[in-house]
Amino acid sequence: MFVHNKRLQYTVRVATPNPGLANLLLEQFGGPQGELVAAMRYFTQAVAEEDAGRKDMLLDIATEELSHLEVIGSLVAMLNRGAKGELAEAVDTQAEIYRKLHGAGNDSHVTQVLYGAGTPLTNSAGVPWSAAYIDTIGEPTADLRSNIAAEARAKIIYERLINVSDDAGVQEALGFLMTREVSHQKSFEKALYAIAGNFPPGKLPPNPQYANAYYKMSQGEPPERGPWNEGRGLDLVEHPTPAVDGGDGSASVQLGAQQRTALDAMKRRLKSDRTRDPETGAELGSVAPGQAGLRG
Repeated sequence: MFVHNKRLQYTVRVATPNPGLANLLLEQFGGPQGELVAAMRYFTQAVAEEDAGRKDMLLDIATEELSHLEVIGSLVAMLNRGAKGELAEAVDTQAEIYRKLHGAGNDSHVTQVLYGAGTPLTNSAGVPWSAAYIDTIGEPTADLRSNIAAEARAKIIYERLINVSDDAGVQEALGFLMTREVSHQKSFEKALYAIAGNFPPGKLPPNPQYANAYYKMSQGEPPERGPWNEGRGLDLVEHPTPAVDGGDGSASVQLGAQQRTALDAMKRRLKSDRTRDPETGAELGSVAPGQAGLRG
């Protein structure tokens, strides 16, 4: 059960309306790295989680992400508040309205006209929010790694948003949201390493012949060596030759007699005649460079 508290988790103080900045902040409202995605990702993990401690953690963080959605939405609303009335009541000329909404090359006029200076669940380019952003797979050792990466990506977006704002109040609120991403990363990482057998994800063991091999798949210069290709548990294979399993590298399948007969009949029917070279429609319609319009 969710109970709404009318007070924000962090006080929003906007000095001056700025529709262009509001549009950029939509990235964390309805974008792929945004707060709604985070809340839904962790909530969908929590409802199916069997470990009581991880379930509590996921529900706590999912609920906090909803509060962050409210903070970022309030920032967008306050930054749009001046334009909202002006747009609705047409107090300016068309050119002046467009100038204010377009601001410094920003595309805020798209979301302003479509959504009336509101807080739509879109990203900064007006692309609608999608549940496809949520990558919960139902395996804690995989989902927790995804959560850590998601929090890292969100932190980077907040840093970039802070860098494009000169409003101290907006920067402070964004800084708070950015900092909470760090806290969540810590919780997710500690939860991951509290699972003794957390790598590799899943239950089935990998084949060490392939799990420990790093294949150099590019031609030319020697590889730049490092722990990513020859560190502990990794063997650098500089010249991997197909097929690495020792087979001939071809694909095959065992077919029944009826399937083989049908396949052979299809191959005969569709066999190419390499002696035929008829004039094609493309050739009939083609003209030499500079000769367009001279036919007929």
